[in-house]
Amino acid sequence: MNALHHDSDSLFSRANSGVQALRPYEPGKPVEELERELGIDEAIKLASNENPLGPSPLAMAAAQAVLPGVSLYPDGNGFRLKQRLADFHDIDPARITLGNGSNDVLELIARVFLGPGHNAVFSQHAFAVYPIATLATGAECRAAAANPVDHAMPFGHDLDAMREQIDTDTGVVFVANPNNPTGTWLDHDSLQAFITAVPDDCVVVIDEAYTEYVREADYPDATAWLDEYQNLVVTRTFSKIYGLAGLRIGYALSSPVVADLLNRVRQPFNANSLALAAAEAALDDREHVQRSIDMNSAGMRQLTAAFAEMGLTWIPSVGNFVCVRTGLPGQTLYEAMLRQGIILRPIGNYGLDDHIRITIGTTEQNTRVIEALKQVMETGA
Repeated sequence: MNALHHDSDSLFSRANSGVQALRPYEPGKPVEELERELGIDEAIKLASNENPLGPSPLAMAAAQAVLPGVSLYPDGNGFRLKQRLADFHDIDPARITLGNGSNDVLELIARVFLGPGHNAVFSQHAFAVYPIATLATGAECRAAAANPVDHAMPFGHDLDAMREQIDTDTGVVFVANPNNPTGTWLDHDSLQAFITAVPDDCVVVIDEAYTEYVREADYPDATAWLDEYQNLVVTRTFSKIYGLAGLRIGYALSSPVVADLLNRVRQPFNANSLALAAAEAALDDREHVQRSIDMNSAGMRQLTAAFAEMGLTWIPSVGNFVCVRTGLPGQTLYEAMLRQGIILRPIGNYGLDDHIRITIGTTEQNTRVIEALKQVMETGA
């Protein structure tokens, strides 16, 4: 063994055991990278659940207005955005924690409430950041079996199975509603009953990254329960319907005690000036949000109608994405669609090897996906 290899082994062994065990998050392939690899133009990316309409014009103008001041550090407390969020949610600003995207606040929650000897509970096919954040603290991951394929919410959260995983060492329970990558959702009574059953000293995180897209009558807004459950944390993001994924801005709503703890470990400038200004303005553009909702609803109908015509099955989704089962391995289909200049998301890392996730795009983008999918299916990739 040479010295360099020996040193590398030594360094790896000194790392946190949880970090050694985790697999890094794999982001969607950038459009520029695909175009460079294939020597093509006009590739499209429908892999990361971004808003095809982009950000609000108000948000763009607000970000541009503060651009000359980027030589100065941002407001470390995010005063203006917190005030706007407090008005938006009718909540005390002391109950708000800002993050570099909602991923950041999920990491903060794990850092505060998890560690060696603790465990976190989440569903089998839930967001990949939950196990990453958990393992990084040295805590144990407990993935509860998801709903069976013949369930009304196939591959979604089985709350009874999750409840069985909770014990006295459980520090955090992560619940995504709607869930990523499946798009499945939990109704008001079921979710509230679950939260009620969780011990008071265990934090329940309701991740509502896609909540603005949901149109179901019995879908709950978990922020309405914050006064009732002191152990409840609700996370939101500006990356999805607000179209600010590139600026990285999200937040958590909780009890003042939990917010105080999260802010103790939060980096002082984790939200940049452009993100703070753009997010504040984005909340005011309800017209842009409604256009995004309408486009998403129409696009979901367009894609699922095409799936039905092709004889394909899909997981019912209320997000801005849908997982379809084509009969081809997800990775094989992904690579075949890349050759068509289309970036989708294989979800084998979520235990769904035979599905692929498609972000809802514009009418033109959806049409292109449908035509390419038909061609790939006819040729067997």
